[in-house]
Amino acid sequence: MTIHAGAGGTEAQDWADMLYRMYRMYCESVGYKLSVVDVLNGDEAGLKSITFEVSGENAYGFLKAEKGVHRLVRISPFDANARRHTSFASVEVMPKLDESPNIEIRSEDLKIDTYRSSGAGGQNVNKTESAVRITHIPTGIVVSCQVERSQVQNKERAMNMLYSRLAEKEEREELEKLANIRGEVKKIEWGSQIRSYVFCPYTLVKDHRTGYEDSNVASVMDGNIQEFINEYLKKI
Repeated sequence: MTIHAGAGGTEAQDWADMLYRMYRMYCESVGYKLSVVDVLNGDEAGLKSITFEVSGENAYGFLKAEKGVHRLVRISPFDANARRHTSFASVEVMPKLDESPNIEIRSEDLKIDTYRSSGAGGQNVNKTESAVRITHIPTGIVVSCQVERSQVQNKERAMNMLYSRLAEKEEREELEKLANIRGEVKKIEWGSQIRSYVFCPYTLVKDHRTGYEDSNVASVMDGNIQEFINEYLKKI
């Protein structure tokens, strides 16, 4: 799973961090193991982006319900005038795949950069350039990993992510072709807004795909999202 902060600077980056906390607490509650793969901290607070791996029974089956744009409405703690702000963050969810026989990645199509990992400090900071960023030039897809001790391990993990993203892209394009053939009016769109979290002037979390609502925002932000997931899975 990858969370990207939308436009909006610190406010959006804080929202990305809040979503990561929500998923971390959800994983703890259902017994899933979560491990961070790559993180880019915010300028002042929060996260610009974070990629993490979730493992456990039916983890992808449940968490694929979270793919899309999440919208926050609240009084910003970063605004001295206490004005209401709307922030966005996108969530990507991909199954972990080994090399797919249908996907060919040519070495000449890859741009590989190395850099120092940006850990939280202390023993987490890598003194060598072991972190790896891979750009797939034909598609523009970028993946990175910085949590393993060696450059070789980080590269291997980043390549696995690249296979997963290319597979997801291929599947999405097939769905779009089918939609065009069927003449469906509704566009299949990557990153469409799926859920709103309103903290002010009232409290409500609403899933726009299913209509399911929960007025207990604090509980949802503490990871209680199973009913939202269940309602989505019933719908599909």
